Amino acid sequence: MSQTIGRTRLAYSRVWHHVSLASPTTPSLGRLASRIAILLQGKHKPIWDPSTDCGDYVVATGCHDMLVTGKKKEQKLYYKQTTRPGALKSLNMESMMRKWGGGEVLKRAVRGMLPKNRLRDKRLERLKVFEGEAHPYKTNLIKFDGRTRRVEPEVKTEILKQNSI
Repeated sequence: MSQTIGRTRLAYSRVWHHVSLASPTTPSLGRLASRIAILLQGKHKPIWDPSTDCGDYVVATGCHDMLVTGKKKEQKLYYKQTTRPGALKSLNMESMMRKWGGGEVLKRAVRGMLPKNRLRDKRLERLKVFEGEAHPYKTNLIKFDGRTRRVEPEVKTEILKQNSI
């Protein structure tokens, strides 16, 4: 008997998940980032292995309405270093959201939750963030806020009629 039961091409197929940050039931930034990191790694799948990349795609919309608890918008600082002495720059979350949008804040939070290895950048590329509700991946989405959407294959009736005659 084979040792690789269940590790088929279908098991490794990637699913597209949609997360809307504009809904009132959306958790705060840290809780949301940890859930997205689990989906990007593929830890929710029974075939998960730390050395393989079996995660899914995540589309996050409405990033301008991100929920942050406490005074993090004014107090949380993001640092950037240019490797020159005395060139450490810092931005608070509020100015970063104004300058680059809430998607960049979400990406940095998810990046910090992913394991620090060679797969981190590949996993982070599968996170698609948008400030508004419009995005070009509507046809790819199968899971929407945790519920599976039924996808019907399109069958041309003309071909079926010709084959039956």
